[in-house]
Amino acid sequence: MADSELTAKLQRRQECLEVEGTTIVTNNNEAFAEKDTVENANSELASKLNRRQNINEGVADASPTTVITNVYTEFKEFSRKQIKEYELMFKKYDVNRDKFICFEELKSMMEKLEAPQTHLALKDMIKEVDEDKDGKINFREFLLIFRKAAEGELDLGSGLSELAKLVEIEVDKVGVGGAKTFFEAKGIGNMEYGIGNRESRIGTRELTSLR
Repeated sequence: MADSELTAKLQRRQECLEVEGTTIVTNNNEAFAEKDTVENANSELASKLNRRQNINEGVADASPTTVITNVYTEFKEFSRKQIKEYELMFKKYDVNRDKFICFEELKSMMEKLEAPQTHLALKDMIKEVDEDKDGKINFREFLLIFRKAAEGELDLGSGLSELAKLVEIEVDKVGVGGAKTFFEAKGIGNMEYGIGNRESRIGTRELTSLR
């Protein structure tokens, strides 16, 4: 009987020690995990502070911040129909379907619009609207071209000015007049937007040559 009681006590004691050991190990693991989390946070903060200091000292360039915007609310001067029309035109020249018009696609676009540009002119075109500095034109930046054109912020004869005019003509060709209506409403129809004006100019030149 005594041996049985002693064996039972020893077994209970062993079980208690095992439970206590598990608790200690668990607590240690939690402590190590918490320590790692704190160290990672401190490292990340230190990295950010170091980068900020380098930017302030001119050692590093500030990274562009990606801002997701709703073009329908940002470009209130355009109707939803007009934005859809510009989007279709944008997708037409976004050959690789990556939602950007890169240098080569812009080059091809201007050639197809019969207004080829030099290498430098193409780079300037991208630079003028490339707000996130990624070297490409996204759809929001594409819309900026037409906003700038409407507000008279583009130099006449510049690459973007030509693009704005020719895209308007292209839009008009496929039977959607939203962009044309917008430019006319802004009072810049005299900037020679539209096929009719182009034909008139050709006729005038021919008449002048006959005289």
